[in-house]
Amino acid sequence: MTPAQQSAKTAEICRLAPVVPVLVIDDLSHAKPLAQALVAGGLPALEVTLRTPVALDAIRAMAEVPGGVVGAGTLLTPADVRAAKAAGATFGVSPGATERIIAACEEEGLPLLPGAATASEIMALLERGYTVQKFFPAEQAGGAAYLKSIGSPIPQVRFCPTGGISLKIAPDYLALKNILCVGGSWVAPKERMAAGDWAGITTLAREAAALPRSA
Repeated sequence: MTPAQQSAKTAEICRLAPVVPVLVIDDLSHAKPLAQALVAGGLPALEVTLRTPVALDAIRAMAEVPGGVVGAGTLLTPADVRAAKAAGATFGVSPGATERIIAACEEEGLPLLPGAATASEIMALLERGYTVQKFFPAEQAGGAAYLKSIGSPIPQVRFCPTGGISLKIAPDYLALKNILCVGGSWVAPKERMAAGDWAGITTLAREAAALPRSA
């Protein structure tokens, strides 16, 4: 899969909803009902971070939920890429971008949302053909104001900013022309998952899915 093909597929996924839930799953029994709750609320694209021992099994379980498009986040090594693809992930997300990660995703045919935080990193990925990128850590790296500024000299790139974004500030990002969607964990609070409050999570998802966006 070429970078252009990857970016086209990633853009398609990012346009499914204004918010991509960023999910840290500690209890495997939460995976399927969580996916069902989020999809029911209008958020089909789900990023499961590879930060817990059950993450790959969670991807397998969530991939079975009708309407869900499940990806793997926190890809750090080629082994992560291969394991995520084998588990059923349909896209990958990395906090940054290295030659080995990029090559592994291209070899595995796994659409990649590569991370960038500076103009040089954004330009380097653009040179490789990646026109859809993750801006991370969004709030700490300059926030919506930075992305608005970078849109003038580098209008070819569209972003999914992630990191420190809440329902309150998400509209600031989504109003920008170079933002396809935002990533956020607020739609799946740990306390609601622990309580099995799937209806409450569906409500949060509906609220996020209703956010307007410019791009």
